[in-house]
Amino acid sequence: MNRNPIFIGITLGDAGGIGPEVARKAVARRDWPSDLRFVLLGDPRALGAGAGRRVSVLPRGWEMLAPRSALPARVALLRRRARVFVWDPGAPGPLAIRPGRSTVSAARAAACWIEAAVAACRGGALDAMVTGPIAKHGFAKAGLDVPGHTELLARLTGTPRYAMMLTGGPLRVVLVTRHLPLARVPAAVTAESITTAVRLAAESIPWLRIRPARIAVCALNPHAGDGGALGAEEQSLIRPTVRRLRRAGLAVEGPIPGDVVFHRAVNGAFGVVVAMYHDQGLAPLKMLAFESGVNVTLGLPIVRTSPDHGTAFDIAGSGKADPGSMVEAIRTAYDAARRPNPWRKR
Repeated sequence: MNRNPIFIGITLGDAGGIGPEVARKAVARRDWPSDLRFVLLGDPRALGAGAGRRVSVLPRGWEMLAPRSALPARVALLRRRARVFVWDPGAPGPLAIRPGRSTVSAARAAACWIEAAVAACRGGALDAMVTGPIAKHGFAKAGLDVPGHTELLARLTGTPRYAMMLTGGPLRVVLVTRHLPLARVPAAVTAESITTAVRLAAESIPWLRIRPARIAVCALNPHAGDGGALGAEEQSLIRPTVRRLRRAGLAVEGPIPGDVVFHRAVNGAFGVVVAMYHDQGLAPLKMLAFESGVNVTLGLPIVRTSPDHGTAFDIAGSGKADPGSMVEAIRTAYDAARRPNPWRKR
């Protein structure tokens, strides 16, 4: 059956990290669906930096688009008949590519490529975007006032309600708080933040075809507070919030102790686990799917996924990076792009 092609943009991330390498390796696979097309967004020099490759001669089926120009419209891309396009949207200034190091120019270029991908998704040239890893400390040094991809994407799309969902193996985890020091987590866990995470998780279930369609909410404290002996948040905040959500018709249960809930989810009791903080949710997920985890941003009017790993500066430029997580991020974006996005206004 013939289908309309799906165009996925892949931003290369920090040019000094492994983003360019895993992007190059992932799109070079021969088992992608015939209706899938890739647009690699970034400086083409980064695709070969440190890996002994020349990018002046692209592999068969790849095409370099005119640098620093607008991305051609979908119809124009289809007429070119390439499977992989390399497009450099430009950068705020000269780009220093140093494998294994984050530079201010690399951080600013990465942000520019993200902005270009979002614009292309919103304009209809791309059906989805997959983001290569960035260095949060690089963004900070470059004066970019965002903690990471999620917040930047929300700002660029004007999205007030958003959340990170991490998927890997049998687990799907949505975070109530994201990149916060642990000492600041309790204050950030509110009825509003829990409600937002649970509702976004519920809205994602039909879109991502998650089964079972049941959501578990983690406790914040050990043993779910043990009746108040180990913390009051479960009794005063989390349980009443879950009760209100259940009365509103959502299939949600909790608070469930963090040392129990993931075992139950792996064994089929829940399709999504809502975790209170970053490592509570990601430690079990990465234990089960370290090389294949995917980050999906919920709430956006566009499709965005990413590998669930960082820049790995320690191996950048060595050619040793595993593209498994990037491959899964592409597969997830491809599947999601072929279904109605619950947050896209029509």
